[in-house]
Amino acid sequence: MIRPALIVWNELAETLLKLTQQTDDATRDETIVNIEKCLDARDKLHSQITAPFTLEEEVLGKELIKLEDIIQKSLFLFTKGIKKNIYDAKSKKSNMKNYVNPYSNVTKDGTFYDTKN
Repeated sequence: MIRPALIVWNELAETLLKLTQQTDDATRDETIVNIEKCLDARDKLHSQITAPFTLEEEVLGKELIKLEDIIQKSLFLFTKGIKKNIYDAKSKKSNMKNYVNPYSNVTKDGTFYDTKN
């Protein structure tokens, strides 16, 4: 018999995997909120999953460990995509400033001033 906490953990893991594979920019904020909810729910379940385990639970646990590795990689790629979008937005903002005022970043070191008139 498998404990209800492990069954819920498995369901949350599958939900997390599905959420991290959503790449739609329009629903990204909602996806992030749902990911945080799943992670919080898993944190609460963590204390309920303790040894001793039955044979069924050990088999499920081995599957969950493999699934957790996939989830970790997927979460990494998801956050990497967010970081790239933030970097691109900052870069676009900087490029727009340089386009509007191209001489704003010109340094004055080494400028020659003729003192003779």
